[in-house]
Amino acid sequence: MGQDVRSPRGPRCIALVGPFQSGKTTLLEAIMARTGAIHRAGSVDAGTSVGDSSPEARHHKMGVGLTAATTSFMGDSYTFIDCPGSIEFAHDMRAALPAVDAAIVVCEADEKKLPQLQIILRELEEMGIPRFLFLNKIDKANKRIRETLATLQPASRVPLVLRQIPIWNGELIEGFVDLALERAFVYREHKSSEVIALDGGNLDREKEARFSMLEKLADHDDVLMEQLLEDIQPPRDAVFDDLARELREGLICPVLLGAATRENGVLRLMKALRHEAPGVAETAKRLGATSSGKDALGYVFKTLHQPHGGKLSLVRLLSGHLDDGATLQSSSGEAGRVSGILAVNGGHDSKRPAAEAGETVALGKLDAIKTGDTVSSGKTAPASLAHVEPTAPVLAMSLAANDRKDDVKLGQALLRLNEEDPSLSMIHNTQTHDIVLWGQGEMHLRVALERLKDRFGVNVKSQAPAIGYQETIRKSITQRGRHKKQSGGHGQFGDVVLEIKPMPRGSGFEFHEKVVGGAVPRNYIGAVEEGVVDGLARGPLGFPVIDLQVTLTDGSYHSVDSSDLAFRTAARIGMSEALPQCQPVLLEPIHMVEIVCPTEATAKINAILSARRGQILGFDTREGWTGWDCVRATMPEAEIGDLIVELRSASAGAGGFTRQFDRMAEVTGRAADQIIAAHRVAA
Repeated sequence: MGQDVRSPRGPRCIALVGPFQSGKTTLLEAIMARTGAIHRAGSVDAGTSVGDSSPEARHHKMGVGLTAATTSFMGDSYTFIDCPGSIEFAHDMRAALPAVDAAIVVCEADEKKLPQLQIILRELEEMGIPRFLFLNKIDKANKRIRETLATLQPASRVPLVLRQIPIWNGELIEGFVDLALERAFVYREHKSSEVIALDGGNLDREKEARFSMLEKLADHDDVLMEQLLEDIQPPRDAVFDDLARELREGLICPVLLGAATRENGVLRLMKALRHEAPGVAETAKRLGATSSGKDALGYVFKTLHQPHGGKLSLVRLLSGHLDDGATLQSSSGEAGRVSGILAVNGGHDSKRPAAEAGETVALGKLDAIKTGDTVSSGKTAPASLAHVEPTAPVLAMSLAANDRKDDVKLGQALLRLNEEDPSLSMIHNTQTHDIVLWGQGEMHLRVALERLKDRFGVNVKSQAPAIGYQETIRKSITQRGRHKKQSGGHGQFGDVVLEIKPMPRGSGFEFHEKVVGGAVPRNYIGAVEEGVVDGLARGPLGFPVIDLQVTLTDGSYHSVDSSDLAFRTAARIGMSEALPQCQPVLLEPIHMVEIVCPTEATAKINAILSARRGQILGFDTREGWTGWDCVRATMPEAEIGDLIVELRSASAGAGGFTRQFDRMAEVTGRAADQIIAAHRVAA
């Protein structure tokens, strides 16, 4: 039969994950209340919850960052990491997952949220995180549990194994039967469930559901399979051992029921965690961590900048003992001295002298150490245990400080925001001199602006980022550029003849010289090229000019009045006079876009692409993802701006895309006139 799987002891770290508004924070409140960590459960709507405690989360009534809170149950310590459900804030979840022993996936019987559930389960599967499914809001269920399980199963690559079945009273669920314990319980609001006799129809349903559970376990246990075939009842301890082993090996995903708002099902969930979830030793092994005696080894899963407390690094200690004041070496080659160890409990952290293996703590003032680093109190820097890359950003806004004297302050605030959330990125636009802030969606960027203002005291103005329009020419021309100025003493004299030709798309810019007889001395040719480049910075349509060749063929100079500046100016004048005669044409950037979406949304996505001047190249099923498609198209950069908002709306919040520059393409007619006119107004 299954091997003996002992319940780990010591501090555990558990992630609470799940689709948007599935009830993760409410479940955390219920756990904290039922285990005595708080007197009574708070409410997200009332702004009294332990989780979602930041001003931004309170304002929007949704998770916009993770919350860590610690409690104890039956003598063991548990830190729960409540992760945001919105796909826009998913990096917090992804960065924290390597540190956890197991995850509770909170979901409900809502088919519309299936794609979101699939995304989260896929992340857990890829990382090898043991996971329980907590089917929340069971008090509002209007489907039989088998139907619900059949609906949810496509989201998981491994079998969803029902651990409980509901006890129905008419159309209402009044309790549950634990299939492993073979006991029936009736819910009592905000109290422990009451054991009742298991008889009648409930007993018949229990036998059938238990046999189904055992069948799934027997797929990975030959002894259990033989017992089922011979109609021998397996020992209860052996069943629990199998449940624990197969959970930890990622072979099954157990499903438990409950209603977080009523605190129903919470204690049974805690008992399942206690007996079946792995401990820190197994987590360290999963990550490939090697311990050297008493040296502390930890993983940094979140960075926070507090308005008055400075920088905090949230760390899961995987092995060893850590004292306040210890020096830590990191996998990124940086080092830092711990200045304060805090126990994490929502927004109410308390100081402590040391931390032990398994504990999740906040470490103060590790200024050089960042999210994703592995840290050690040993003499040498540890190898990195996990590497979580942020997903490609999908929405941008151009930022500038309202007051120019705040430019430096804005730069520092953005660096801190990026430290806290690496899925935000900043690019300096050299043409407009604006900072372009990239993020994962509309709410993600909105929250970033709120944090800039409220936490860092920087007021900014924002607008859509400038599109990378350029222009080119269709006609060749030869043009003289002449600069002559006399103002007492030495004057300025430069004279050049430039031959300007269009080049194929994507060729860029080439400069040549074919001067004979020293008409332009060699020491001035570099200045001529600089002047030509100056003239290309803003063409007659108002945009940078590309894909042309300029050749210096002739000119003249003055032995006293010629200079680098004079020849540079002459070349710039020549270009500005020539380009309007070269039949300038507007170019817009075209990107290759790849969209992933649930299959039922594909038709809507195709319509969105067509409406945005997209050219659909084809679509196929998404490799390795049941019920998903991948659509490929080319699309003008100007049309991609807020594409993600429409995509998410059409795909129940689950769709996403990546983009890559493909080429520059001509824009003519009315569309070009409108772009040029709008640019002139903005300039």
